Amino acid sequence: MPRYLISFDDGAMDHIPAGEIPEVAKAAHAVLQEAVDAGVFVFGGGLERQRAGVVAADGVVSDGPYPETKEVIGGLTIVDVPSREEALSWAGKIAAACRCAQEVRELMPDPELEEMLHRADGRS
Repeated sequence: MPRYLISFDDGAMDHIPAGEIPEVAKAAHAVLQEAVDAGVFVFGGGLERQRAGVVAADGVVSDGPYPETKEVIGGLTIVDVPSREEALSWAGKIAAACRCAQEVRELMPDPELEEMLHRADGRS
């Protein structure tokens, strides 16, 4: 099945009053539990607000993201579902729980990586 990245930008939840964050977290965890129970949840989490480290192809490490970068990911969920429509449905549930828009992008299939994972898990 295709996998989809559902994500939101850092700062997308800044409009939520601090006193309401526990309620939002509870709603978000309920949706994620629903995804786990449905067998579609692969991975998810929020990202700490901090500058990222960037490692170039030559191994040079620098601070990032660069100041001209306007959007960085603030949180993400990966789901394994049969269609884009189903991914959009999960994104809608997450958007309602988190009170912010979600971006949905399909991950490129990689049969060689899937084979590596199967071997590592002892499934083949």
